[in-house]
Amino acid sequence: MTNDATLSPLIALSAIRLTLQSEAGPVNILRGIDLNVADGEAVGLVGPSGSGKSTLLMVLAGLERPSAGSVNVAGRRFTGMSEDDLALFRRDHIGIVFQSFHLVPTMTALENVAIPLELAGRRDAFERAGQELEEVGLSHRLTHYPGQLSGGEQQRVALARAVVAQPRILLADEPTGNLDGATGDQIIDLIFRLHEARKTTLVLITHDPSLAARCDRVIGMADGRIESTMPGAAPTSKLTTQAP
Repeated sequence: MTNDATLSPLIALSAIRLTLQSEAGPVNILRGIDLNVADGEAVGLVGPSGSGKSTLLMVLAGLERPSAGSVNVAGRRFTGMSEDDLALFRRDHIGIVFQSFHLVPTMTALENVAIPLELAGRRDAFERAGQELEEVGLSHRLTHYPGQLSGGEQQRVALARAVVAQPRILLADEPTGNLDGATGDQIIDLIFRLHEARKTTLVLITHDPSLAARCDRVIGMADGRIESTMPGAAPTSKLTTQAP
């Protein structure tokens, strides 16, 4: 995978600034971010807490509107799009995995994964959800509720839900943050396996430089700015499928 995202970037952020008001005055969260990401590229975002990584991901997903600058994703310019239009765009093009699993506690694993497809009116929602859960090693947990699953299993359900609609872009914000080391390694292996197999564009936030280095490119952030850009290593998945 080429790291040259300037030819035909799937994601293009230009002069992104985000300023929020507080009792102490304006707080500059993002301070002029320029970032292109090519179709199929894997990019790792690293930096200290408060550097703006998660906020940048929210802007990229259309969940936070910047104070200035332009966001272009998959040929769509977010400026001027309504909240409903952005929600539909995310449903069709972007999958998101958070540190917290954000599963619906009253729904089974199968029902949680089927949500995006049901919202899209897909008649095969539950069939596809079952196939996706099998893909992440949870075919034996279809009827279990989140409270009956381990943390690693819940994150696998969340990952299956994020990719069930075959999005072009997968955003992962500290996906191993609530997991032990061995379980987290399995989840990361699974994310990279899906990225490689489906040629999705991956943006991964992690505090672990060794995980970021598995991406094609590593972006270092500090104080709301991009401070460094380094090549990563070609991702090598361990093809882990055993549920933790």
